[in-house]
Amino acid sequence: MLFYLIIYTFAMRLIKSEDMKSFIEVYYPIILAFICMLYSIGLHISGLPEEAQYSAHWPGTILLFAIAIRQRRKS
Repeated sequence: MLFYLIIYTFAMRLIKSEDMKSFIEVYYPIILAFICMLYSIGLHISGLPEEAQYSAHWPGTILLFAIAIRQRRKS
């Protein structure tokens, strides 16, 4: 429990800094897709290959939607 509190405090300090804020604003789809990919890998390793195949499509979908949304914002 203490470990999670320390990680949470460290993450909040990083997010409050302007450099980290601008980094997250630009790269949040990639971070989210990476987390989804790790989730899918974790499911497969734990012996749930069907669920892993289903969730393996999430990272690509997230990245495609991010591209589409950013293209619409600029026009």
